Order: sequence, then C-alpha cells, then structure tokens
Amino acid sequence: MKVNIQENSWLAKLAAAKLKAGQAAIVFGNTIHLNNTSRAEFLKDKEWLCHELKHVEQYRQYGFVGFLVKYLIEWIRNGYYNNRFEKEARENESDISLLEKVKII
Repeated sequence: MKVNIQENSWLAKLAAAKLKAGQAAIVFGNTIHLNNTSRAEFLKDKEWLCHELKHVEQYRQYGFVGFLVKYLIEWIRNGYYNNRFEKEARENESDISLLEKVKII
C-alpha cells in the first residue's frame, strides 16, 4: 500500500493547536500530514511512524468515512488519549511489521 507524507500541512497544524503540541501528525486515508517536523525527521522516528501507519491501517479496515465517524465518536466519548484507536496505535508503536506493509512515497 502506498502512503503519502504531506509536510507543513494546515490539517496537522490544526491538530497541533488542538493538542497543544509543538509537532503533530494526523492521518487522512493514506496520507500522513505533518506539522513542525520534516519528512526526514518523521521517518527516523520509527515509533511515531508506526503509530501513524496504524492509523492508515485503521482507515483501510473501516473505510475513510467509517473510520472518521468511529474515531470522532470515540473522541467525543473518551477524549483523545483514551480513544480506542489512539490506544491501538500506541500499542503498535514498536510493530515494525507495519513498515513492511507500505511504500512511503
């Protein structure tokens, strides 16, 4: 599966502001949007990369709209940190097999 990386993304900038974070990544479909980090820096951080690749996998599992709806419901009910999709992504941060399933373009 091909995964795109978008640097200096306004979407990731919004996520960073909401999370009160200096750096941020947010996934929409097969694109990882970055704020305040370069593609090269992001790709060096395997845990962060695997976290975001898990979200790409979640989009594939539930479909674009299906995942967004499920994620937003989880966020409303449980907040960001306790969102089951975020928990699953954190649990897979060391799963390097995620790297073998994608081609980063």
